[in-house]
Amino acid sequence: MFVARSIAADHKDLIHDVSFDFHGRRMATCSSDQSVKVWDKSESGDWHCTASWKTHSGSVWRVTWAHPEFGQVLASCSFDRTAAVWEEIVGESNDKLRGQSHWVKRTTLVDSRTSVTDVKFAPKHMGLMLATCSADGIVRIYEAPDVMNLSQWSLQHEISCKLSCSCISWNPSSSRAHSPMIAVGSDDSSPNAMAKVQIFEYNENTRKYAKAETLMTVTDPVHDIAFAPNLGRSFHILAIATKDVRIFTLKPVRKELTSSGGPTKFEIHIVAQFDNHNSQVWRVSWNITGTVLASSGDDGCVRLWKANYMDNWKCTGILKGNGSPVNGNSQQGNSNPSLGPSIPNLQNSLNGSSSSRLCLIKHEVPFEAVVWRTAVFMKVFPFAATILRSFDWSFYCSEISLFTEFPFCDQSLR
Repeated sequence: MFVARSIAADHKDLIHDVSFDFHGRRMATCSSDQSVKVWDKSESGDWHCTASWKTHSGSVWRVTWAHPEFGQVLASCSFDRTAAVWEEIVGESNDKLRGQSHWVKRTTLVDSRTSVTDVKFAPKHMGLMLATCSADGIVRIYEAPDVMNLSQWSLQHEISCKLSCSCISWNPSSSRAHSPMIAVGSDDSSPNAMAKVQIFEYNENTRKYAKAETLMTVTDPVHDIAFAPNLGRSFHILAIATKDVRIFTLKPVRKELTSSGGPTKFEIHIVAQFDNHNSQVWRVSWNITGTVLASSGDDGCVRLWKANYMDNWKCTGILKGNGSPVNGNSQQGNSNPSLGPSIPNLQNSLNGSSSSRLCLIKHEVPFEAVVWRTAVFMKVFPFAATILRSFDWSFYCSEISLFTEFPFCDQSLR
């Protein structure tokens, strides 16, 4: 059962990204109106905009939160070729803003010569690090050597992908058995741009990132990419949003079978491919256990995907832009990579709405979900998607839809 709540975002242009903080009590949005808004959840469950400011001189593509261990810190990236780091501070006793919080720009990263298309903080066990990717085909990794001084960031690595980059994802695994790894997606449309996903791994010997794998089967433009939380798995799971939803497993080949000192090699398998959106898929996002994947596309729907005990992925829920479920279609789809269209295009029935940007909240799934992988979620399970209500480019109207899932048990997945 899902309950939907819409929030008038009051952005003056299209919303491009929504991001929850670690605890799920704060939310940030960014837009082509060059602004970022921060929303706080009250005790009553209502969301209120507590900060809004102009961040860039161009469209803001992405916004992301750092781990709260480093304070209340945001990063944003823009068409203006820059990325920026923002910190929330509370007014001091001699300040006219005494007791009030406000956001200040700590640094602007200006190394890119083209649009910066994505920005992501590294997992907290790596320290305060930030990765950006840009249309010039370069991934840049920065580090703040002093977490108490966020105005100083040093460029640690530049990774050339030779393709225009659209999205990045850090591997969140903190296991010592897994080296730091980052996946890069491309939307390059040039004829020579074939494989659109590359995976780079940090090499302790050379202290550089080297290409570990290329997903040769992904040849369509990639809009989003997301590693699943690891939680003790010996392999990695990677979700890709392109013209459909694809889920890959990457199993490390034993070290003795790989070249000494070289990057890890992986056995790569596509375990699921779904074209149920019948349109471009714009966002994919995992829950904290890496067991449920949410996707959103131009069909105006958000879909939830989950594997059963035999590791067959199924669609466990479909939501329209207004939060209502699509009756009778919750079990559509399977994990056959050659899956054909199985759900009719819902574009007309949604009056042109598109749930193309989403963020799955990272904290509300309890520990029980790790054990009861196919059983009942014991807490509410919220996530958010922005709904772009108009395709009329002379008039923009945007809002945020919040979905909350109440306890349920999907018998089909047992």
